[in-house]
Amino acid sequence: MEVISAENCLSPVAVSIRETVIFPDEAVVFLKYPPSASLFTKDDINCIYLFPNSSHPQLFLSPSATDSDGGGHHIVRCPLPPTRGTIVSLSIKHNGDHLAPGPMQRWDSLAYEAMIDGSDNTTLVFVKGFNLRSGRAADSSKFKCVYGSDSVLSADAVSAAQEVVRCRTPLSVLNGSHPDNSIKVSVRVVGKQAVDSAARLQSPELTPLSSTGGSSGKSHKMCVCTMLRNQARFLPEWIMYHGSVGVERWFIYDNNSDDEVDSLVGTLAGLGYNVSRHLWPWIKTQEAGFAHCVVRARDSCEWVGFIDVDEFLHLPSGSSSLYEDVIRPLGAEEGVGEARVACHSFGPSGLREAPARGVMAGYTCRLAAPERHKSIVRPEALDASLINLVHHFHLKPRFWHVNVNRTSLVINHYKYQVWEVFKEKFYRRVATYVSDWQQERNVGSKDRAPGLGTKAVEPSDWPSRFCQVKDTDLRDRILDTFTDPQTGYLPWEDQHRRSQT
Repeated sequence: MEVISAENCLSPVAVSIRETVIFPDEAVVFLKYPPSASLFTKDDINCIYLFPNSSHPQLFLSPSATDSDGGGHHIVRCPLPPTRGTIVSLSIKHNGDHLAPGPMQRWDSLAYEAMIDGSDNTTLVFVKGFNLRSGRAADSSKFKCVYGSDSVLSADAVSAAQEVVRCRTPLSVLNGSHPDNSIKVSVRVVGKQAVDSAARLQSPELTPLSSTGGSSGKSHKMCVCTMLRNQARFLPEWIMYHGSVGVERWFIYDNNSDDEVDSLVGTLAGLGYNVSRHLWPWIKTQEAGFAHCVVRARDSCEWVGFIDVDEFLHLPSGSSSLYEDVIRPLGAEEGVGEARVACHSFGPSGLREAPARGVMAGYTCRLAAPERHKSIVRPEALDASLINLVHHFHLKPRFWHVNVNRTSLVINHYKYQVWEVFKEKFYRRVATYVSDWQQERNVGSKDRAPGLGTKAVEPSDWPSRFCQVKDTDLRDRILDTFTDPQTGYLPWEDQHRRSQT
């Protein structure tokens, strides 16, 4: 879709507001566009606010951004309404027309995403508000999925855990016999009303059940899922490096970035990298996002890794193929469903400014002992609940995990970078069950930086912290392998230079 200009602005009849979700720090307006329509930019519209007991807007504010992806999300980010009960809508600048407001929904109790799981044609609903315990399955008999705006059609849940409820999908939904080829989905506790919903299923034709007996016929051996916010500057290095060791497909879940990561993903795709961006506006839902991603990846990926963009899979033995030299031998035994990879946490390494050549070349001093692990999973091995914590999933009973030998594969986690980069961690953590660092909760957790507390104040000795072992192994390898003999640049340096010209 192309972006519209004021001259050919769509009429309010063509564009409608589906709903508005009130988050802690903004109001997100979800739009519905007709097929092949052009999209608003933030300069084409205003956010308007109708106060309680008022039929006319009393306040006009500029949106902070508009955004969209190929998955059907089209959003406008508006400032929070000043008072509770205020209705948020949009006006078109060039003619002053107003869009009719949609339902106002609060983020703390909301079904926010839904999808059909092609392995068994069940419905997955991702929902806030039930406060189910971390890492444990709930009693699924207490829940039902409801379909349609009138919530008349319902189905029993077959599993419920964390923020994911799985239900048997009614045949009428699978057959796509619904107006507009989409249907709103929510969840209710038996005997109670359904929570509000912004989740819609695109009604597919009946999906052939996916094979669970093997991974033959899949187009990619090794894929990666990640969730990020404002980390576009690290993406070229992360994707180019991992492409060199055998990653074939990247799923980027964009959690409210405003650093033009969408444009960068397009550039990388144009260079031949199979990378896509999925707009994920839902705050503190990393576990749900990973569950959503692994279901999307299952039909095309034999193995899927879950790592952050400051984490790099390193082959200390000098092997050139992550899949052929490490994952394939481990997965030769059919019962292996997960490979757990130890993480080495690197510190600022004496630097006060972000290294110009990238994190692998710049950060060379780390803690001696590994901190935690991250996982590479066989999607068919995952438990139906899709429970996951700290990047690893619960497995079906007949599958087990293996710990990868650190001489074969480790993760270089550039966790404690220069302060200018590191302080961004104080904004908001993406995981559901991890306290934000500003909160006075779990202050002694290993998830936090030791000795920092809850304030984003740089310690005077920050550049020298977290430095127990000098480790230049990956730096030496990438400088030897990737440096252009004519220009002296690494490929991600060259890409950055081109983007600046």
